[in-house]
Amino acid sequence: MSFFKKSPWIVHYDGASCNGCDIEVLACLTPRYDVERFGCINTGNPKHADILLITGYINHQSEPVVKAIYEQMAEPKVVVAIGICATSGGIFRDCYNTKGGVDTTIPVDVYVPGCAARPESIIDGVVKAIAVLEEKHQAMKKARKAS
Repeated sequence: MSFFKKSPWIVHYDGASCNGCDIEVLACLTPRYDVERFGCINTGNPKHADILLITGYINHQSEPVVKAIYEQMAEPKVVVAIGICATSGGIFRDCYNTKGGVDTTIPVDVYVPGCAARPESIIDGVVKAIAVLEEKHQAMKKARKAS
């Protein structure tokens, strides 16, 4: 995290699901797992966020909301799909109102499998997201110097 002058901020959104992964994301914020020890701060405003954590599948109702959240985030940004529903649609994949995983709507950088995803897996995904964020920042820096 060498380029960060501040901690990377995380925003969380649940597309549509059973909420099992949401409970595990919240567990990551407790003192037992403490994802904030990696320098992350949870926010409710996508304009301040660097990392978007998404749980649940995408349906026609959640699709415009997910797109709006993604578009409000400043570059560089990273998307983490948490749980089997977010990665592929999960058990809801064949339902009439399901579009599928998050990558049917916005680009995903890190996939965290599981049903429900374990807090340790989510934290591993966040650590990988921080590394991807660093890479994207370095690429943007090189592109600015080249132009």
